[in-house]
Amino acid sequence: MIARSLVALAFATLSVLPNAWASVLAIDYGTDWTKASLMKPGVPFDVLLNKDSKRKIHSSVGWNRGDRLFSTDAFNIATRFPTDSFPSLKHILGQQFTSNTTWYYSQVGQAVLMDTDRGTVEIARKGGGAPWSVEELIAMQLAYIRGLAEDVAAEPVTDVVLTVPAFFSHVQRQAVLDAIEISGMKTLALLNDGSAVAVNYAMTRSFPEKEHHIIFDAGAGSIRATVASFHSPDAKPAGEEKKKKASKLKTPTKESATVEILGFGYDTVASGNELTRRLRDRFIQQFETKHKSSLERDGRARARLWKEAERVKGILSANADSRSTVESLSNDIDFKTTTSRAEFETLSEDLKTRYAAPIADALESSGLTWANITSIILMGGHSRVPMVQNAVRELAGETSISQNVNTDEAAVLGAAFYAASLSPQFRTKKIKLQDVGVHDIQISYEAEGKSGKRTITNKIFPKLSSKVGAKKTLTFKRKEDFDITFSYPTANTPEFPSQIMQVSIQDVAAAVANLTSRGATEPVVKVTVQLNENGHVAVTEAVAYGEVKDDTLTGKLKNLFGGGAAPESAEAPDASESASASVTSSTAAPSGTPVSDAEAKKVQKNTVPLTVQVTPLASRPMSSEEKLNARSRLVELDLAEKAQEERAEAVNLLEGYIYRVRDLLSEAEASETEFKEFSTDDERHNFKTLLEETAEWLHEIDADVTTAILQAKKAALEAHEMPIQGRHREFKAIPEAIKDLNKALDNSRAFYQAALKEIIPPPAEKREASDEEDVEASAESPIARFTSEELDEIRDVIADTEKWLKEKIEQVGGTKKNVDAPFRAAEIDQQGIKLQRKVVALEKRPKPKPAKKKTKSSTSASSSSTTASATESETASPTSTTTASDATGTVRDEL
Repeated sequence: MIARSLVALAFATLSVLPNAWASVLAIDYGTDWTKASLMKPGVPFDVLLNKDSKRKIHSSVGWNRGDRLFSTDAFNIATRFPTDSFPSLKHILGQQFTSNTTWYYSQVGQAVLMDTDRGTVEIARKGGGAPWSVEELIAMQLAYIRGLAEDVAAEPVTDVVLTVPAFFSHVQRQAVLDAIEISGMKTLALLNDGSAVAVNYAMTRSFPEKEHHIIFDAGAGSIRATVASFHSPDAKPAGEEKKKKASKLKTPTKESATVEILGFGYDTVASGNELTRRLRDRFIQQFETKHKSSLERDGRARARLWKEAERVKGILSANADSRSTVESLSNDIDFKTTTSRAEFETLSEDLKTRYAAPIADALESSGLTWANITSIILMGGHSRVPMVQNAVRELAGETSISQNVNTDEAAVLGAAFYAASLSPQFRTKKIKLQDVGVHDIQISYEAEGKSGKRTITNKIFPKLSSKVGAKKTLTFKRKEDFDITFSYPTANTPEFPSQIMQVSIQDVAAAVANLTSRGATEPVVKVTVQLNENGHVAVTEAVAYGEVKDDTLTGKLKNLFGGGAAPESAEAPDASESASASVTSSTAAPSGTPVSDAEAKKVQKNTVPLTVQVTPLASRPMSSEEKLNARSRLVELDLAEKAQEERAEAVNLLEGYIYRVRDLLSEAEASETEFKEFSTDDERHNFKTLLEETAEWLHEIDADVTTAILQAKKAALEAHEMPIQGRHREFKAIPEAIKDLNKALDNSRAFYQAALKEIIPPPAEKREASDEEDVEASAESPIARFTSEELDEIRDVIADTEKWLKEKIEQVGGTKKNVDAPFRAAEIDQQGIKLQRKVVALEKRPKPKPAKKKTKSSTSASSSSTTASATESETASPTSTTTASDATGTVRDEL
């Protein structure tokens, strides 16, 4: 059963550290196009290529009957099967079924949208089967990108940083996290796309003086503007050193950089897809008016006109007009028209004021003026449209429009750098990103007042001033369980629900009683809230806290002399108080800060953990069980597709094998071929009969035939061919093997003759010699390298091999080509290996070193020196027992 468990860059240097992620994936998931980048040691820092070697992947998934498609293939299939192609799913990710955004998506595409029990959207395929949630469909795309990364990394890739628009709500971000989990990956962070571009801009630059830039990102789904400040604290002032600019991984700047997000604005109406939709609708109107034929229910025609509108929009960005021709659009009627840039701009006249509005909003929210802005950085494919650029220029005035970043890839490259900075495996240029939340987040709760219960609301994370990762501690004077509601202070709409979640703090009474029984006075409830790295607001801890008196003698002395800990503030939030009076900001202590055992015990003694229950108030996110089922469903689909691919490959291999062997047999019938020489008439007849039977069977094959059966059919055919091909191989290999063995025998004989000289000493002269001459003669005498027994063994092996080879040559002499040889070339090779192993073992034996020459005079001198040294030692140390004669005797023993 399928397992159900879930789980160049401006580098100064790049090093590998233990216990770190092996590789990290960055994904810029756009409405229409997705880019990805893999960070792995040894892999060039660049954008991942898809299977067509393109640098961007269409954000689409679809089906061609039973075959699942991705990228451009999935987008193009809409012209044939419009209800089975699902592009631009980012529009409805995390959206309620009743929202205007969902209705808008139904006008853009042809998919059949359905409501879910969670109030979100799911899509049904025309081909049948259970519908797919938007999270599941996006998870398929993410898994496809993961597969591309794993092909490059040659290892599993599980960690990912994914970009999202900064305006995404809590619900939308949760939907992204669910999709990533279903795809089988782990989220390191959700990075705002404007912040990712800012990181990319800082990667190759230094900023001696603080600069402010507006990142204007006009994409297919929305327009966003982000105000970011850049500063390099350790860079030399301008004038002392030119600003350094680094190319990818070539000459990185050494200075660190601080990137701070100051302002943000956005618009979800004036998008690239809205321009395409208006142009497509114009084409539909022109066709229907001219030919009196409705295209309302002609999904194929509408999909083809959408594709044509995308093409024309791109052409009009650089040309004054564009001609369109779509053959057999509907009812075999061709569609032809010409669109001018002026006509295109007239279609979007009402959007002109919205194009640059996000820039004005971002600048206003940042508190800066145009005098503070260095440039506007253009991003996104929509930014290439002339009327969009003109609107930006009209608003910006003399502020420079910068086009020095890659409008398609800056976000993913910045996300990849950010992903690398999260891992200790990579050492990168130090870029400190201070990202912020762009929505106000407030809490509401009931409190007892003089006139009864009242609802108190406090803003805990103000927009653009609350840094991502910030924590705040809320203090409440409560003795019973209570609820806290988190929300946005905006109007509640299906597109952007204002309610986020309700947090129930439970077991308060028991915890307060526990602390009171231990001597705590006026216990309070402390709730720690964080704006985490995914842009989510989350309750990380809830405890009951009370200062417990230390009644021991040591504790009393500490309190007497002021040594006790200062009591923490326990003021409860109140409507008349400011937010700062009831909310305490906190930052995590450095990981290396030691905490004494006494302090740890004190904190534990003064607190009691509380139970926290979270209830979503907007669209319910996927439960753990739902995500597990979705993951299993995707795994089953992957396995089924893999089995289908293996079956298709088996069919192709069998079919190709039949064609190849059929040619062999046909040639053997027509002329004398090698295949005919090495086979008998019966073998060819039987082979041909089986081949034709298999070919006929393959022609009538149905879908129930498994891969194993196909492989067995091919193996049965190979069993007829292999003996024939084996004879041909052996016919060529045996003479070569005999030649090699003869060469090995020649070398072995030569070695044997040479080795005999190293065990037979030269005849000694019978004469008397002095002691000195005896030593010299001994040193010059040859030393035996081999024993007689070893060389006798070599001699016997050579003789046995010669005899064995002679017998084999006699056996093979009269064998016919179409009969199996009495032995194989491998047997001859083994004999050669056996012989060489014996010889090489002796041949590699090192020659023994000759003894050193020693003369009598040098020996006497050495003895005298040793005697003198021993005498001195005896005189200096009365306890020494070594005498001169002992020392001399030692030297002689060594000689």
